[in-house]
Parts: sequence; C-alpha cells; structure tokens
Amino acid sequence: MKILLLEDDLMLSEVIVEHLEAYHYNVTTVYDGVEAEDLLFEEKFDLLLLDVNVPLLNGFELLKSLRALGNSTPAIFITSMNSSEDVSEGFELGANDYLKKPFEMIELKARIDNIKRQFKIDASDVFIISPRISYDLARHILQVDNKEIKLSKKEGEFLAYFLKHRGEVLSSDTLMVNVWSYDTAPSSATLRTYIKTLRKHLGEGVISTIRGVGYVFN
Repeated sequence: MKILLLEDDLMLSEVIVEHLEAYHYNVTTVYDGVEAEDLLFEEKFDLLLLDVNVPLLNGFELLKSLRALGNSTPAIFITSMNSSEDVSEGFELGANDYLKKPFEMIELKARIDNIKRQFKIDASDVFIISPRISYDLARHILQVDNKEIKLSKKEGEFLAYFLKHRGEVLSSDTLMVNVWSYDTAPSSATLRTYIKTLRKHLGEGVISTIRGVGYVFN
C-alpha cells in the first residue's frame, strides 16, 4: 500500500512512518501542502494522510483542490483541529475519515485497515466479473472461460479502477485523473482505445457508455 503522509511535525512524522513501515506500507513524507500537491501531479498513491495546519497550502485546501480535479484517492485527516465544525468541514471537503490528535498508532492502523477494506486496496482476492470471467489483481491476469489473458500494467490499473467503482458512472476526466499521473494523462482517443481493448476481452455489455457523461462497469 502506497501512502502519502503530509505532516510538518518532524517527530510525529517519524513515529508514523516507523509504525506504518513495520506493516510493510510504503510511506512518502512531505512537510507542506504545495510539496504534496506537486507530488500528486507526478505519482499515484493508495491513501493520503493529511495534517491540516501545514505551511503554504493547508490540508483542507489541498483536498478541496484534489476533489475539484476529480482525484478520488482515499484521504484521512490527522489533525489537532478537533471541533465539530472542523470535523464536519473535513468530511464536506471529501475526507473518508478524520482522526483527532493526539491518537494512538493502533487507532491509525485500524482506520487505515478500514479504508483498505472499503476500497479493496491490496486485495489479494480475485475479482469475479461474471460466471465465466475473473480478474487477478496482483498478476494482472484476466481469465475468460479457460483462457488467461495477461494485461499490461496500465490496462490492469484501468480495469482495477473500474472494478473498485463498479456500478458508478465514471467520466473520462475521472478515469484520466485517477489512473494516470497528471503529467502523463492520455488523450481522449487513447482512453477510448483502452475501453475498446477491455471490451474486446470482456465482451459487449460489461462496460457501457453513458453518452455525454462517461462509462459504467456493469
């Protein structure tokens, strides 16, 4: 699991990193909101741990900007701003959880585990798409009947995002922002090519086009 930690308290940051790395999480630490924003344009993360009172761009402003761009990466605020109004604002801005400081590391781990279950992060289970089609997330193997199809890394990430948001209408912009880095986002034509490739493997009716809106994985 790849985590971005935004925390300007160096001592707390080190404690969090040490604790999470003990569970084999890959943690990248940044100390101000602009640094976090810049990094999120370049890399993809499975989870954001965001302090609020950080230099240059606070955690609330950062998440508001990300959600406006269509970035749906799960986010947990970890902050000493603990009034009911603060918590309410955090959730309204798109947070998936809100952890008040001070907190025990065991509670942080529990919150992260809940996010992992909710968003099927690091899921080792095989997705059952239909009685005759399944997808192995870890190996990027799509099995159709008795035939194994090896997907490219990006095809696999593309399919995985659809599966994790099955039944939701996803716009082209949402797919681009959440599957590709901002600086490597594909053209609309390239996106349609990925859709066409997956439809070829999965068969008709699995990925539907909602004209003028986006796509839905049925």
